[in-house]
Amino acid sequence: MNKTINNNELLSRRVVNILPSKDGLEKLISGKKIRLYQGFDPTGGRLHLGHAIGMKKLMEFADAGHEVIFLFGTGTVLVGDPSLRDTGRKLITQEEIDENIKGWKKQVSPIVDFDKVIIKQNGDWLTKLTLKDIITIASNISATQLFKRESFTRRIEKGDPVWYHETMYPLLQGYDSVAMDVDLEIGGTDQEFNMLVGRELQKKMNGREKYVLMTPMIPGTDGKQMSKSTGNCIFLDDKPEDMYSKLMSVNDDLVATYFELLTDMSLEEIRALDPNKPVENKKRLAYDITRQLHG
Repeated sequence: MNKTINNNELLSRRVVNILPSKDGLEKLISGKKIRLYQGFDPTGGRLHLGHAIGMKKLMEFADAGHEVIFLFGTGTVLVGDPSLRDTGRKLITQEEIDENIKGWKKQVSPIVDFDKVIIKQNGDWLTKLTLKDIITIASNISATQLFKRESFTRRIEKGDPVWYHETMYPLLQGYDSVAMDVDLEIGGTDQEFNMLVGRELQKKMNGREKYVLMTPMIPGTDGKQMSKSTGNCIFLDDKPEDMYSKLMSVNDDLVATYFELLTDMSLEEIRALDPNKPVENKKRLAYDITRQLHG
């Protein structure tokens, strides 16, 4: 499904940063096949092109022969990720979780080769944690560290509440790394705090390194970060004509970014695009992405 790429491109394209170092991860994957994952909380029934970036990166690792896990956050979603949020999330019901997951496989099937990946749900271990387990996990991360995250400090400065269950989210997401004993976690830049908590827990509880690879957030049709809450999304299950139309409405200065993040066009071809032909470039982009998702 996805083309095989060399390690240098694997660790550079669709990548914002690698912690603790790109060189360390490159050395690791040059010497062995690793286990890696990305988590997706089922907070809604529809996925958008922003989700496709991480999925494409995961499939690149899968095509290279690494053990790739797609993790559904059926446990973490019960808490709700506070990243980039100025208010607490509404608690979700099990019925909503089941409904949100129902159509995901069909939406991502044009991108994900299910024969090459493993599907897991973190509710399988998080909901079975005892009070003793939770205390053990929490004893590895300071409360000061948790309250230093930007979304919490903004709320505290405004006098808005930070709910106790929200402070548990990075601990629970971080514990996924321990439970699956992974070498690498992939996620958007908004997940940096949570992923680094996982790195610390992996080091303290399993006694070994975990790398963090951050993928970029993609702007939506209005140039602002693509988000279901702002209505600027291009959804994976949009009808072909709607998807094509939305892509044609993307700002001209985002076309090269979309090509790099969402297509397999080579970086040389992208750099060679004629800036004096914005409509032709955008038509090519809209066709490529629509073709990927609809055939």
